[in-house]
Amino acid sequence: MRHGNKKNNLSRTASHRRALLANLGSQLIEYKKITTTLAKAKALRTYIEPLITKTKNNGSKEAIMHNHRVVFSYLNDKAAVKELFTVIAPKVVSRPGGYTRIIKLGTRTGDNAELALIELVDFNEIYGKSVAKAAEPAKKTRRSGAGKKKAAATEAAAEAPAAEETAPETPSETENKTEA
Repeated sequence: MRHGNKKNNLSRTASHRRALLANLGSQLIEYKKITTTLAKAKALRTYIEPLITKTKNNGSKEAIMHNHRVVFSYLNDKAAVKELFTVIAPKVVSRPGGYTRIIKLGTRTGDNAELALIELVDFNEIYGKSVAKAAEPAKKTRRSGAGKKKAAATEAAAEAPAAEETAPETPSETENKTEA
């Protein structure tokens, strides 16, 4: 039974796993996307997303400094922490989670391991254009025709007084209508 075994150990000791995830996390922050095995990518996602969330807290100066120290204790790389707080944090501040995307790439030829590309969502130029359009609020539509009927009635009411305000016909125009 798998009781209490939620974490994927990746067939490593705790210290080796911690070092592996710290290195993968630093590389992901530096290069914005990396290729690794699917199991490592899934483990990295659960490791790095809480760290990115910590960068978004805009509390007091002490709270921000504390978050720097906490993130540094996970990554052990000053350059990665600086990149995370200065470049990545401003881009993800409006996103409520889901900072990474995993794309399956197939299998590796040597050992048939499943490969995956893990990337930071806000730094992909290809998908970034469609995301900007999606950020706008969607138009609210009603499936029933009640709104259309109401709009048509108000337009008809607006046109009726406009027709009455036109000048009365001249006697020559009325004679032409009766002759026809």
